[in-house]
Amino acid sequence: MRILTTVILGLALCAGGGASFASDRNTSYDIVILNGRVMDPETKLDAIRNVGVKNGKIAVITEKALSGKETIDATGHIVAPGFIDIHSHTSNIPLGQKLHLRDGVTTPLDMESGAYPVDLWYELLEGKSQTNYGATVSAAGIREQLSNPDYKTSTGSILLDAFDPHTDSMFDMSVSSFLPSKEQIDAMEDMIEEGISQGGLGIGIPVGYMTRGTTSEETIMWQRVVAKHNLTTVLHGRFSSQQPPATGILGTQEMLANLAVYGGGLYVSHIHQQALGLTSSAIDFLADAKERGLNTVAAIYPYYQGATIAGADYLEPENYQRNMGRTYKDIIEVATMKPLTEERYNELIKEQPGASVIFAGVDEAIMLAALADPGTLVESDAAPLNVTETGDLAIDWDIPFESIQGHPRAAGTHAKVLRLVREKGLMPMMLAVSKMTYMPASFLENSGVSMMSQKGRIQVGSDADITIFDPETVTDNATMAKGGLASTGIPFVIVNGTVVVRDSKVLKGVYPGQAIRSDGSSR
Repeated sequence: MRILTTVILGLALCAGGGASFASDRNTSYDIVILNGRVMDPETKLDAIRNVGVKNGKIAVITEKALSGKETIDATGHIVAPGFIDIHSHTSNIPLGQKLHLRDGVTTPLDMESGAYPVDLWYELLEGKSQTNYGATVSAAGIREQLSNPDYKTSTGSILLDAFDPHTDSMFDMSVSSFLPSKEQIDAMEDMIEEGISQGGLGIGIPVGYMTRGTTSEETIMWQRVVAKHNLTTVLHGRFSSQQPPATGILGTQEMLANLAVYGGGLYVSHIHQQALGLTSSAIDFLADAKERGLNTVAAIYPYYQGATIAGADYLEPENYQRNMGRTYKDIIEVATMKPLTEERYNELIKEQPGASVIFAGVDEAIMLAALADPGTLVESDAAPLNVTETGDLAIDWDIPFESIQGHPRAAGTHAKVLRLVREKGLMPMMLAVSKMTYMPASFLENSGVSMMSQKGRIQVGSDADITIFDPETVTDNATMAKGGLASTGIPFVIVNGTVVVRDSKVLKGVYPGQAIRSDGSSR
């Protein structure tokens, strides 16, 4: 169904069976959204309503007619809170934000890899962000700083430094095997405290990329620090395995024990790619922990393939082949889109360990069951894509969508979930919307980020982050070969009361995005 927008100077009457309602004549709104199916996961509102937006906030939700400077006819569409993606690695990239917006995401956050220095990461986005933005303090970034005296980042993102072969950061993967002294762990704690004071949303702990070096003293310290500030750790578990002695469940248990002792929160990223065939047991384990009062949650992205760097610990043959049940040919080099051989794998490890790869992980049926579980959240783990012709990272806003390759989750995660709801009846629509809006907002609100109490909701007084989509047509279009093809069926996206996507086009040069910082911020 087509959606139209027009500028209305006078009265906007509600449509629907020829009926009309009394107008709110005393108020002219910045934006009015008419006749949409408004879905608010917190209150369970699911009804045809009109929404008025004023001064960046939702000002009214009503059956009455409204007038405004801009009117969106949402007939046949769902009016949902703007989607929140806790686990994105492209939230600070212009093209990444553009793809997020086309996928309905208004608040992508880099919380698993995180940022360091935190101030640098935030400063680079201030006044230049189309989406809301925020990051945790990066434990990996700190470890690289301490272990590699030549490392110097200009982005604040260790992941971008790892992916970009042209970077002059001198990133060398020493983070992977760095074994810190007691004095260095103390230095890490001071650096984390500094990052939290700068607004860091917790601590990003991708232990799966530094399995051999990360000590138990570090993991204990991480949780103790976040608990002091009522924040959360965001975990990429130490093991990706379904075989003893080191299973993906064990990697989660490691941090869950620290959570039980100190408190705070624990967000377990893409648990399906760590636990693999044991995923249902791992999710049940976390659900039992939550039932006993621990602040923890797991997230899923809707793909059985993952994306990472060639030098990832878990892709080493002794793990990937024995414990994950895969072979070299299950790993694709993104620059060439060809499966690896043993020879090519060894070349990348020696010459470019940060090379972008896609790997087969969990079985698809297990992933789908985990995605549908009522307790899990949706995340994308969006990774930077590559320009097909050159192999360079796709950074610039104007790069054509069709000229990019890489994992489709950077472009299509949320639309794919909605398509699965339509085509497979994977879960109720309200639950799907909640997993992408209210549930992540609520977890962060309860984990020291009170700013999120105004997001993930369609309620009077909430921030006007709004995603409008057609449940009958919303579709992910990205593929491995065309990883940048934007989602369709999401014609309007509003960020803090400003239209950023209109008629399925992202508006260039419109920057309403605001920084999301923790309550511990001194900024």
